[in-house]
Amino acid sequence: MKPLNLIALLLFLSGAVWALTRSERTVREIQCGYFSAISPFLKSGTQTETYARSFLDEVRHSKALEAELHTTRSAIGRLPIIEAHCLELERENAQLRHSLDFKKTTSFNIAAAQVIRRQPTTWWQTVEIDVGEERGIGSHLAVLSNEGLVGIVDRPGKDRSWVILLTDEACQVSAKVEDSPEVGILSGQRGQFEGTPQLRLKFLSKNAALRSGQRVFTTGRGGIFQANILLGTIISVEKGAEDSEALVRPAVNFADLGTVFVVLAKDPPPQ
Repeated sequence: MKPLNLIALLLFLSGAVWALTRSERTVREIQCGYFSAISPFLKSGTQTETYARSFLDEVRHSKALEAELHTTRSAIGRLPIIEAHCLELERENAQLRHSLDFKKTTSFNIAAAQVIRRQPTTWWQTVEIDVGEERGIGSHLAVLSNEGLVGIVDRPGKDRSWVILLTDEACQVSAKVEDSPEVGILSGQRGQFEGTPQLRLKFLSKNAALRSGQRVFTTGRGGIFQANILLGTIISVEKGAEDSEALVRPAVNFADLGTVFVVLAKDPPPQ
């Protein structure tokens, strides 16, 4: 045993023997003094315990709040995704409503189709749709949207077909301008890769009196495209030495093609 421990033990034993040899009153006075001396420490210990318990409660409460905050932040983080999804559904529903209205009101015998593939390198030239020969689709059939002429079926497959768009230079349509005797050939322009594509109405008369905003329709000549299908609106007119050309804004939004309609027959179906 260490000397200090031995001395402390001896002092404790001496104090105990001394206290036991005192009178009962003296012993009580010693006990009273002892408890008086340590009472501040006991009180302090109780307060410390209370503070400790309160601190632990706060820690547990903070952890619960942190978990709740994490859950709330996660939910808030998903809101833009949910909003975008809702907007996309709303857009699709609007397209479907327009498509249904068009199918009810059109006089053509049509088959609805969805654009399923579009190559970035031929974005303004061709699209692939999800109907083919099984649905009566053949080549050189007009393809419409509820806005106007989209193009013409180029190659039908068994269950899908490839469509040449009106914005392609290879798609040429006999066209007329409303409130005007002017008739010409409408087609896309070569090398259109950015922005909204525009069309060219060629072979107009030399002094064609046209104004911006006039609408352009199919004439029905040639036996491919039915008459009076909207093609676009006049933007401007360029007069040449022998004829004039007009720049035309397409009626169809070719940047966002979804539901289209293939005209199966020129005449309306029997009632």
